[in-house]
Order: sequence, then C-alpha cells, then structure tokens
Amino acid sequence: MTLHDIAATRRGFLAGSGLLIGVAIAPKFLAAAPTGVQAGGDSALTPMNAFVKIGTDDTVTVLSKHIEFGQGPFTGLATLVAEELDADWGQMRAVHSPTDNKIYANLLFGLQGTGGSSSIANAYEQMRKAGATARAMLVAAAADDWKVPASEITVEKGRIRHAASNRESGFGAFAEKAALQTPPAEPKLKDPKDFVLIGTDLPKLDTLGKTNGSAIFTLDITPDNLLIAVVAHPEHFGATVKSFDDTEARKVQGVVDVKQVPQGVAVYAENTFAALKGRDALSVEWDLSKAETRSSEELSADYVKLFREKGLEAAGKGNVEEAFNASGLQTVEAEIVFPFLAHAPMEPLDAVFIKADDGSVDIYNGAQFPGMDQATTAQILGLDESKVRVNTQLAGGSFGRRAQFGSPYMQEAASVYAASDRSRPLKHMWTREDDIRGGFYRPMYAHRMRGAINADGEIMAWEQVIVGQSIMGKADLDQTSVEGASNLPYAIPNLKVTSHNVPLAVPPLWWRSVGHTHTGFAVETFVDELFEKIGRDPVEGRLALLKEEPRHAGVLRKAAEMANWGGHVPEGRARGVAVVESFSTYVGQVVEVSVGTDGAPHVHKVWCAVDCGVAVNPNVIKAQMEGGIGYGLGAVLFDAVTLGKGGKIIQSNFHDYRSIRINEMPDVEVEIIKSTEKPTGVGEPGVPPVGPAVANAWRRLTGAPVRKLPIVNIVSA
Repeated sequence: MTLHDIAATRRGFLAGSGLLIGVAIAPKFLAAAPTGVQAGGDSALTPMNAFVKIGTDDTVTVLSKHIEFGQGPFTGLATLVAEELDADWGQMRAVHSPTDNKIYANLLFGLQGTGGSSSIANAYEQMRKAGATARAMLVAAAADDWKVPASEITVEKGRIRHAASNRESGFGAFAEKAALQTPPAEPKLKDPKDFVLIGTDLPKLDTLGKTNGSAIFTLDITPDNLLIAVVAHPEHFGATVKSFDDTEARKVQGVVDVKQVPQGVAVYAENTFAALKGRDALSVEWDLSKAETRSSEELSADYVKLFREKGLEAAGKGNVEEAFNASGLQTVEAEIVFPFLAHAPMEPLDAVFIKADDGSVDIYNGAQFPGMDQATTAQILGLDESKVRVNTQLAGGSFGRRAQFGSPYMQEAASVYAASDRSRPLKHMWTREDDIRGGFYRPMYAHRMRGAINADGEIMAWEQVIVGQSIMGKADLDQTSVEGASNLPYAIPNLKVTSHNVPLAVPPLWWRSVGHTHTGFAVETFVDELFEKIGRDPVEGRLALLKEEPRHAGVLRKAAEMANWGGHVPEGRARGVAVVESFSTYVGQVVEVSVGTDGAPHVHKVWCAVDCGVAVNPNVIKAQMEGGIGYGLGAVLFDAVTLGKGGKIIQSNFHDYRSIRINEMPDVEVEIIKSTEKPTGVGEPGVPPVGPAVANAWRRLTGAPVRKLPIVNIVSA
C-alpha cells in the first residue's frame, strides 16, 4: 500500500463507511493512515453521525473536533458519547475529525479550534447528543429487525437486549441498518443522576499508544523520497534578510537547495543532519532597521515610566483617588515585572506536505486551528481550500503555541514548500532552539499596585496599572491583558484598574492561562501583603472579601482544609495560599516551601482544590491540575526569555530555559468539588495559583516579597 493509497483510505474513512482502519494496516512511518489513538482493529466502520462511527467488531470511534496534545479531549469527548450510547468503555476509540469549520466548529469560537480550556465546555451537550442519537438509531434498527417495540429494548455496556424474546446483540451487527434510520430531531439525554461513566476514573484513550510507541506524531511521518527543510531565522525580532551567501551551505553533503523565504533562508536536504549543517554554514546579513534592539532591562524601564501616565480604563468602582487621600489610611505599594515566557512544549513545531496526483496537497501537523491552517496554506500555495487537506496529528504539547492568528508557523512551512518544486514530500521542522528563540511569547508585563488600609484593618481602595503588549493586537483595551484584575473577585469598595498597550516587534501570543499568568500572580501576592500589613490570616482575610463569590470561597476553604491550614508546619518551612478563577474554573492552592540548598525555594507539597462544574473525567482533571502546577511552578521559579544588549535573544534550549525536573516536582494532592454546574475546562486553570502561593510562602519564610520573576534570578542576584 502506498502513502497515497493510505491517504485516500483516510479520506474515505472520514467521509464514508466500510473501510479498514487500525495500526495493523500502516507501518508507523506511514502515519497518514487513520490510526489515531487505539483506532480499532480490522473493522468496517459505519457513520451514525458526524461524530460517531460503529465498527463491525462493536468498536465505537469518536471523531474528535479538538486536537489531542495531552490535555484529554479524546478521553473526555469519548466519555460523553459513551455515556449516552450506553457503551462499554473498552469498546471506545478516538481519532481526530476532518477539517471543517462548520461541522466541527468550536461552539465558543465559531470555527474549528482548541483553546481557552473549552473542549469539554463547548462540546458537553453536543457530544452527548451525538451518543444519544447513535443509541436511538441502533435501538430503532434492532426493533425493526426483531419486530418488537423499541420501548422494550434496553442497552447496557455495549449490548442491545430484548428481554422478552431473549435476544441480544452487540452494536456492530446493526451498525449498517442503524445508519439508514431517521435520527431523532432532539434525542433524550440522561438525567445526571443516572450517569454511569461520567464522573468515574476512566483510563485515558491515548495512554497506551503513547507508552508503547504506536502513537503517531508529525515527526513520525517519513514517506519515501522525503525532503527535510529548516529555516535560518534572525537573532533579532523584526529583522529581515538583507543578503546571504549559501556557497558553504551547498557544499554540505545532502543539501539539495537553498531559498530565501519571507521568514529567513530555507535549507533543503536529504536528511535532518544535512539540513542543520547546511543552515549552520549559511552566511546571512540581516536588516535591523525595523528590529527590536532594546534589551529586556531597557524595555522594563520603559514600561515602568508608563505607570504615571493615563491608561485605558479596565475597571472602576467608587472613588479611588478620594479614598487614597482620606486621612488615617495606610498606603501600600508594589511594582512587579514579569518576563517574556516561551511555551516550550516537548515537540517543536513541524509539518509534512505531500502532493497528490491531482495536484491537491495533504498536510500533516499538530493543528490546533486546522481550518485556519488550511486557509493560510491554500492561499500561499495558490490552491483552492478544497485542494488542501489538513490531517491533524497528535501533538507533544502546545500550551498556546500552536494557536496563532493567521497561522504564522504554517505561513513559514507553506512558504518553504511553495519555494520548492513540490515534486517531493517535504517535512518542515523547527529545532528546540528555533522554538525557544522563535517569539510568540507570553508578553513581558509590569504591574503597579496600590492599596489603602484603614485603622480597622479593612482594604478600602485598590489601584492596579498593567503595562504590556496586546496579545490581540488592539489599540484599545485588550481584555486578555487585564482578565483576573478587571473582574477582581474581592469586595473592595474603591477599585481602579488601567492598562497600557506597548507596541513591540516581539510577536506575542497567549500562554497557558493567558492573562491570568500575570494578573493572578499580581493580585494574589498583593492582597496577601495587605493582609500581612493588617495582621490578618490570609485565608480568613480572603474569605471575608469573597462572601459574594461562593465558588472562589469553596475551593479556598477546601484547599485550606486539605492542608490543615493553621496547623503545625515543620520547622524551616512556610505555607502560602492563592485562589484564582480562570476560564470559569475555580482553583485554590496551598503550598509548603523551604529554602533549598541552592538558596532558592524548594516546594515540598501542593494542596489543590478545583471546581470545574460536572467532573466528566476526574482522572483527567487531576492530571491537568498536576501538570498545570508543574508547568506554572517551573515558570515562576526558573523561566524567562531575555533580550540582551542590542535586543539579541539569549536563551536557546532547556539548559537555560528549563522545565521543572522530576526531583523538583512537589507532592500534589487534588480534590474536586462536587458540582451540578455545566463542566468547564481544566487545561489552564491549574497554572495561575501556584506562582503566587509560592511567592506568598517565600515572603513569609524570608521576609522578601517577590517583585520580579523568575524567583531564582532574585535569589542569585
């Protein structure tokens, strides 16, 4: 079977029925096959609807409109279908859906895409209805075949039964006949009290493939005659190619060609080694006329100057100036600077382009917004969108990196492919260094905080100024810059939040939990300092200001209860607390910290309480809280992308932009608040509270408030 045969098989599988899928038909290097994750055995699949297919072997394959890059949508969406279908979990499978901005739209975005911790939130009813529809059609088919009333048929754990006639069947026997039934206009959904699978600890569908090596990522796709391409990028953001000399690069064995593209200079080679050696041998002169040439220190100084200027109003309540000028008040101030942060997923960006005999192109990549990728590449390749097929692959993380306006990575990849003669399949790759130095960072931000406390120990006024780039590219107020501050949960009578958008050549992008990455830290560390000034317990103080915010208060109480807040703390350690709502999910965390042998914080334990509405998959929720804590902890302790003298990027790989190590990961205890609210997301909300909780513990332990991140830079200064 050729790669094109397999690609055609995949397209047929997603459009119709009766086609074989499964790892058995496709070696790993031919990952264009629809292997997905545990996609099934040699089973003919019949579509029940756009999201559910039933195999002759009784397997149920769910087409996930959301990319699986470790956050759990394959498992979550399959759970919703299985619950209403009354399937057995062992028969469930999942693959990525085709690219279609209408059929597979994220109902919160209006186009196909994954982000904002929205996968379960936007698909909760949709996928349940898909499962209920498939169940109704199977029951109708069985009733017709057995000549019995549909009302007498039951379905349980993947078996269709008619007790009176002692008949029983799996799903597969009726799949084709069921597909011909008229689907119900409004299928009846279960009462949550009758849930069997939702709310239970089901094993993730993608775990087996990722542990036994059968899971397919873009990097695994290596068709015959594959060309490898890498691009030389400038060391300054905003720089462009002025001229280049490729003489030495072309001497490298295996280098096939060198071309200038809008993003830099592309080197094409027979293998990765030759491509990288050829790129190293290039001599490129860069035009810096529009480049960012300020250092991070210079940018920080410029940001701080804006604190005193009039900004964009994000929130206003009461009369802040009058409150600060009132007699008898104590004023507390703080300025906090946040660095640029890279996303640093395990898998750097990559994409494979394969031209079909009819001139159309198949693209294989970890597409977070596949429709956007499709439109972008079609335009660059000069093709109609119908001639470009984006085949979404499993991806090794993202944290926001793959979700970009206008798909700039795919702009580069498509430009590189377009500059070739397109006669060969091409894999465009970024190295770890390309990724860390490639921009699209969580922007640098600076916050100025002012608080006023009266003689009774009450916080009477709060003023916050936020300076940074607009992720959305806006001249007016960007909500992603102020979320978490503009909607401050604490009941403070006088509130003012303003924002300044700073234009830079450094491309910004959302980073796991977006604005809450910095507003959560600023708010939770400053309110903690205010409580310390008035001698009030930080948990009790928060609860007093959260009387109108029961879900905030609920997770805070639970985390404090889990940690036995107020109880014994081992000598040489201190505890800190924080509570943050992001993406409609509420998370409270308590941490226990000591001074490590290197003088930096050592985090021993994190107690985490989360309220995300109905807990569809508790196992996934706990994993995402643990992962978010590790990710956020690594950032607050160690991470910064720094522009050095002249604006050159300093960091390049995990040795100087490091993730948290296994021995540094604290013990994490997670409890999920029982709720009947609609489910919300968990991919991001575990991140924001851990940083301020650590900083608060560190201040109690050492007396030193954290005014600049990462913390290790303060300790080593």
